[in-house]
Amino acid sequence: MHGEYKTPGGKLVVVDCEVRDGHVVDVQVSGDFFLEPAEALTAITAAIEGMPADLDEEAIAARVRAALAPDVAMIGFSPEAVARAVRRALA
Repeated sequence: MHGEYKTPGGKLVVVDCEVRDGHVVDVQVSGDFFLEPAEALTAITAAIEGMPADLDEEAIAARVRAALAPDVAMIGFSPEAVARAVRRALA
């Protein structure tokens, strides 16, 4: 499954995943955004991996936000942008 979302600022967020037993698995998040530190992408992916596939955008964004350390800088995208890409992948 593949979902893309282009943010109002022009950055692309891409999510590829599968659904097994009602849960999101094999998650890959990519795009042309910037993330500091880059290792925070692991936390974003982990927030999505294994989540129920029927969560709405708000719940997904909350999971992503909660997984990130306070010093993480999401440049050109947001937890909401990730959530929208996830929902598009699952649609």
